[in-house]
Amino acid sequence: MRLRLDDPYVNRQSIIHRLHAAIKLFAALGIVITTIALPRSAWPAYCVIGIALVVIIALSRLPLTHILKRLALLEPFVLVVALLSLWQRDGVLVFAGLVTKGTISLFTMIILVATTRFSDILRVFWSMRIPNVLVTTMSLMYRYLFLILDEMTRMTRARASRTFSPGRWLTWHTLADVIGHLFVRTSERAERIYAAMCARGWKT
Repeated sequence: MRLRLDDPYVNRQSIIHRLHAAIKLFAALGIVITTIALPRSAWPAYCVIGIALVVIIALSRLPLTHILKRLALLEPFVLVVALLSLWQRDGVLVFAGLVTKGTISLFTMIILVATTRFSDILRVFWSMRIPNVLVTTMSLMYRYLFLILDEMTRMTRARASRTFSPGRWLTWHTLADVIGHLFVRTSERAERIYAAMCARGWKT
């Protein structure tokens, strides 16, 4: 059982990478909002947006496998939400529209984070006068997400090295046990970090 979450940013020397983070952020939001606002039957417009995103990937020199892996990881959430529409009137058309809109939106966001450092996005948020608490929360979440996942990987590996039965039930039980312990450790770590930040003068 191997769990891994890499930094989504892909360092490349390209035109897209050199663009200012604000331009890429607003362009991505514009694509997402436009996609959501389009009617379900606007298939030519969806095709144009999809081709534009493929061109952006080519200009960004991003590895296609990296984008597809990220998309495959997140696509099930879109499918689960879209499945609920099958019981509506014209459910198949609604389902196809939701899947298309969701996939294009995910595709856009994946390209954004692959070509823009998260710290640059945070700077844009700071310049937009977004509440400090929200920006700080996002920065801390991004910083400690990888730390927590790395700790979960170590805990899973340590538990697997002490387990000699390959049964599926035991595997799920082990995963549930690791998640429980990880939740406790994460809560304790959050309290320690908050206390350390307050001791250094941080204010909400």
